[in-house]
Amino acid sequence: MRLLILGGTSFVGRAIVEEALRSGAEVTLFGRGKTGPELFPGVARLIGDRDTGDYRALGDGGWDAVVDVSGYVPRHVGQAMDALGDRVGRYLFVSSHAVYQRTGVGPGSDEDTPRRAPVRDTEELTEATYGPCKVACEDDVLARYGERATIVRPGKVAGPFDTADSFVYWVRRAARGGRVALPADPAQPVQIIDSRDLARLVVQLLVDDRPGAFHAVGPAEPTTLGGLIETCARVAGTRVEIVRVPDDDLPMFFPLVRPDWTSQQRSSDRARAAGMPSTPLEVTAADVLAWDVERGAPPLQDGFTDEEERARLSRAAG
Repeated sequence: MRLLILGGTSFVGRAIVEEALRSGAEVTLFGRGKTGPELFPGVARLIGDRDTGDYRALGDGGWDAVVDVSGYVPRHVGQAMDALGDRVGRYLFVSSHAVYQRTGVGPGSDEDTPRRAPVRDTEELTEATYGPCKVACEDDVLARYGERATIVRPGKVAGPFDTADSFVYWVRRAARGGRVALPADPAQPVQIIDSRDLARLVVQLLVDDRPGAFHAVGPAEPTTLGGLIETCARVAGTRVEIVRVPDDDLPMFFPLVRPDWTSQQRSSDRARAAGMPSTPLEVTAADVLAWDVERGAPPLQDGFTDEEERARLSRAAG
């Protein structure tokens, strides 16, 4: 299988490239060449820039499928499709659960859940526009490629090389043990998809030439936020006491805390039936902890600082 990946050297894209190469695919990468230039020696690289609309490197060649990991606004997707035309067999677009409506959705919602209205008049990605821009991207891929279009909607992705802090924060905090400040209900459900499971789903969908939309959610067994923290501690060999603390003055997205619980209870049935594996949460947590230690545990941008956590714990005790 000849596979073109738009992106492919950061986190999710990196996992997809690794899985594609493991499956024997002939991979070509398209990107700016600035992230991970040392990765994947021997893999063909085409240099371009989606922000400036430079797709000249895609002017020649053909592929059995393209995986669009880096399309966030309709212009990105439209220009890529214009550049590729019919020189690709299948277009797989990596979307997001942010496409879905926020109200009237119960636990176990599937891929036919109503989506938000598409947005095409901005490229400023905020909490209000990110999902609707992804909706517009999905619509454009489906309009252009029809049965040759595949949409994958990941939940929260976790694994080694994660460029976000939300899962890493709890892995690192649980590894320290002791009293852990949690500004949320420990019973809140959490869905984490291992990046390698997501990658295996993407490659399997391409191998099977399968159309449609698929939720990439996990872990193998349903868990709660409190259960996730305890699992991370168990993996690290520590003990934790989870203390519910005041949730005032939190940023909009504190690590893994979500007031809308049903958004963390989506159905994975369709993706499982299509071949998505189920990595146990313990394995994901252990691998992330080992990777974080190996990279030197750099400062995180999200979550409480030590001082902030001590203050919250003190308030909770008082």
